[in-house]
Amino acid sequence: MMLTYSDDKHFTAEELGALFSSVGWESAKYPERLVRAMQGFPTVLSARDGGKLIGLLAAMDDGEITAYIHYLLVSPAWQGKGVGRALLYTALERYRGYVRIVLHAEGKASTFYRAHGFCEMDAVCMGKNLKT
Repeated sequence: MMLTYSDDKHFTAEELGALFSSVGWESAKYPERLVRAMQGFPTVLSARDGGKLIGLLAAMDDGEITAYIHYLLVSPAWQGKGVGRALLYTALERYRGYVRIVLHAEGKASTFYRAHGFCEMDAVCMGKNLKT
């Protein structure tokens, strides 16, 4: 086990597709687009084991008040081993001084975020899928 963490944005479509697929996310169907998407995020943090991508956090912010964690995913084989916590706490440190950090969480993820001090906000989650 050779865990390394990085804030570079150098990913292949194959490794992003594999990571997103490992957690069953719809985005896995668009690996080339994921590569381009990572370039657009101000904050991208990754975790690797011996070079293999095992975790990723991507966030955007307005520069002062609000940061939004859009992706935080960890390969199932590495869940519960501190990888997600390390990525999250690195992002929290980066956004220290902001008024709020928001994210969308469901299922197990809700439990994880609550354990790290996040709470539910009054909000309506809305979305529209655009097929391409």
